[in-house]
Amino acid sequence: MPKRVDHEERRTQIAEALIQVAGRRGLHAVGMRDVAAEAGVSLRLVQYYFQTKERLLFHGVQHLTGRFTARVGARLAAAGPNPGPRATIEALLLASLPTDEESRTFHLLYSSYSILSVTDEALAAQPFIDNPDAAENALTELLKQAQATGLADARIDADTEAISLLAMTATMGTSILVGQRTPESAIAVLHHHLDRIFNGGQTPVPT
Repeated sequence: MPKRVDHEERRTQIAEALIQVAGRRGLHAVGMRDVAAEAGVSLRLVQYYFQTKERLLFHGVQHLTGRFTARVGARLAAAGPNPGPRATIEALLLASLPTDEESRTFHLLYSSYSILSVTDEALAAQPFIDNPDAAENALTELLKQAQATGLADARIDADTEAISLLAMTATMGTSILVGQRTPESAIAVLHHHLDRIFNGGQTPVPT
């Protein structure tokens, strides 16, 4: 009997190949033929599963987002059973800083996809963020919880601080990629702002 093909496993294999080759060459320079070679499959097979380069890129970034979610989960698990608002915020923000090869690839490709989708109509037609306000809303809620329990400064505006933290982390991530600053200095800046917000009631997540 012919071997049964696991289509989801095959899609994951191709998505991983996209991430690997795009991490080396940049998302804009990757073609379906490059991905096929990286995955060790035929170009026809890649086209069978994704039809167009835009669909391949979309699926690849979705796969990358899933890996990022797992990365945040691992940091939270390392923080203990009840990490609290500050540790949870740190887990989310630190996971997105390019401090190792995995997070460097995430930041590079996520940023590249965002830029490409501005000028590429096919990419813009299928936004890769299902809920673009999810992270902002989550941070806002965590800050409000911290204020309610006396762990954060009651005078801050939670919505504004959430926006600021996300924007700052994204910008510092880019500055790490281009060599403007080290991961250690970026983490120190992040801790400085969290120390300002919080009242020292929690221990930061180990970096």
